[in-house]
Amino acid sequence: MRLDLHSHSTASDGHLSPEALMLRATEQQVDVLALTDHDTVAGLDEAHGAIARHGLALTLIDGIEISCSWENHEIHVVGLALDRHHPALLALCQRQAESREWRARELDRKLAKLHIEGTYEAARALAGSGSLTRAHFARHLVAQGVCKTMQKAFDVYLGRRGKAYVRPQWVSLAEACQVIHQAGGQAVLAHPTGYNLTAKWIKRLLADFVTAGGDAMEVSMAQQSPQERANLGQWSREFGLLASVGSDFHYPTPWLELGKQLWLPKEATPVWDRFLDASASNAFREES
Repeated sequence: MRLDLHSHSTASDGHLSPEALMLRATEQQVDVLALTDHDTVAGLDEAHGAIARHGLALTLIDGIEISCSWENHEIHVVGLALDRHHPALLALCQRQAESREWRARELDRKLAKLHIEGTYEAARALAGSGSLTRAHFARHLVAQGVCKTMQKAFDVYLGRRGKAYVRPQWVSLAEACQVIHQAGGQAVLAHPTGYNLTAKWIKRLLADFVTAGGDAMEVSMAQQSPQERANLGQWSREFGLLASVGSDFHYPTPWLELGKQLWLPKEATPVWDRFLDASASNAFREES
């Protein structure tokens, strides 16, 4: 059995529509997929419809990735197996959408001062009806030749040390966990090693996440060394957090694909034990 509990579609900053994402997951022999778009659940209805329409042998877990503010860092919390129609969740999505809109306007203003005009309109066109993210700004800067790569766009303009950086106004870790729980889901700290934090600060983040009510952390991710996976597995046990797996898929590349290279250390306790039946969970352990 192959699981991937962190993926994105065009409902946020992914490149595949929810329908295309479901079809690709099936092509890649993924059995259980969580769609976790940034601060929105807008793609989930289409994803469920695609599974039914095409008769796909795929279990879809309703999810979201919530942007949070912590110690002047942007931290992401994935919600898994939640009620996508829950009023508290929809209210949080609306609040986050308003914060995204404000941030996008500020980015546009700061970039204009740097003589890079029209970025809001271009980013909004790339996002379409989906959640507007900095990745859309980065894609535009690359398309216009301002930057050679998206990473360069973040390094020079959009990231924390960038010339046009705008500090976001996201919800707290505690607010994100509370809403996820109200919607019946599991709160998972996304990619703990992806925030440019030292080991000391990662442990501080994990401690605060536990205090905020967090349930689990991502232990297995794409492009990960065996030592990093072992460290994360050890920390999950140390802080009493369940373990999750996720590619953080946005689009296919030679080094990243849905469901690939995702396995847990044997000592880790899977978060999906809480929302998948025992036979499915055991199947994953046997194949790992």
